Amino acid sequence: MNVSLYVWQRAAAVVMAPMVVVHVAVIFYATRHGLTAGDILARTKGNIAWGAFYALFAAAASIHAAIGIRNILAEWSPLNDRGAGPAAFIFGVVLLGLGLRAVAAVTLP
Repeated sequence: MNVSLYVWQRAAAVVMAPMVVVHVAVIFYATRHGLTAGDILARTKGNIAWGAFYALFAAAASIHAAIGIRNILAEWSPLNDRGAGPAAFIFGVVLLGLGLRAVAAVTLP
């Protein structure tokens, strides 16, 4: 892995770490207070802050995962760095699209 990919992956991890803690804390809060899926959606629909939070989370996760997949493909498959890069990029774009679609479904009114 080259230095810039290493830095990008570690930066994405730094962004994601506190977001995972917040996400898990929200899950614990919701389950402890007996919130239903409808209750949760009522709180997230139209909420720009939650939309921005989870959009950033999806972006960081897709960057982090794409770089990891690139490294796995380069080390464990017949693909070399030239072949693993585009495959991982496509994977990251698909992952980002799916994540943003989920964020839109939960937060857009």
